[in-house]
Amino acid sequence: MAIQFKLILVFVDEGKTDAVLDAARAAGATGATIINARGQGLEKSIGIFGLELLHPRTVLLILVEARRADEVLATITKVGKLDEKLDTGIALMLDVDKALGLTEHIKHLEKTVPLDPA
Repeated sequence: MAIQFKLILVFVDEGKTDAVLDAARAAGATGATIINARGQGLEKSIGIFGLELLHPRTVLLILVEARRADEVLATITKVGKLDEKLDTGIALMLDVDKALGLTEHIKHLEKTVPLDPA
């Protein structure tokens, strides 16, 4: 039986990156790819000389075993305070059709962060 995965994408301010990553790992993620980016919220920020300001953001790509994904996403949302106010960031979760090279990651994870039988 093939293991199912989800891809969680998290867009947060750079200052929240470490806290979100630590929380995701504690909830069952095995790691992440980090991309530095710039972005804007609902409204443009205009700075000196009328130039548009793009705020530094971090994009986290977190591949998670499907049966752990909901808990990881909920933890990220709580730690990143994503639902508390505007401009705190967003997270989304996508189905992954196929992922290779993760067998040893899953074996290690099953030993270190066992699934709750409930």
